[in-house]
Amino acid sequence: MAQQVSEKIIVAVGSTRRPKLNAVWEALTILGPTLDANAPFAVIGEEAESGVGHTPLTRAELMSGAKHRAEVLEQRARERGLTWRFFVGLEGGLDVVSVNGRRLVFLQNWAYVSDAGGEGAYGQSGSVLLPDALAEEVIGRGTELGIAIDNFAGGHGIRDAQGAWGVLTRNLITRQDAFRVAVINAFAPFFNAALYRASGI
Repeated sequence: MAQQVSEKIIVAVGSTRRPKLNAVWEALTILGPTLDANAPFAVIGEEAESGVGHTPLTRAELMSGAKHRAEVLEQRARERGLTWRFFVGLEGGLDVVSVNGRRLVFLQNWAYVSDAGGEGAYGQSGSVLLPDALAEEVIGRGTELGIAIDNFAGGHGIRDAQGAWGVLTRNLITRQDAFRVAVINAFAPFFNAALYRASGI
């Protein structure tokens, strides 16, 4: 008996940048079958403003930017009568902390995923420490991280390639890799729903 194919699940991403779209695609190849074993997935990208600065400097700002991008997509879907199933907002930036009086600046990527029913969840990539000189360029001088990492590494368009993650880790972890992890983590309450419901989360 032929297996019935479910209706295509459209995942809207609040960006048209290739590392972000590829990260969502890669995440869906891993987690998609746990959401629906029979449905094909489609990823579409649309620019969506973050509502935060060009380089977020706090975890709260990163989370807010990711959520805002997803909310923009939700609003567009309602206005246009589109049947997008999931909305993904992605935000990269910095988290500044103080440890024993020393400023430490970490690069982080965050994802926020919501569904057409209004449920939403955050996911984070992990963190990598910025060199002091790069951190000062972004925080002290206000240079956008994408520009600063180009200058720092002597490249051009790094944010659309390996990103600052790739430069800092010698490509052991790229920008795309970090966003993929954040997306998988944000989808956890959806593909592992029974556990989260049992926990009252």
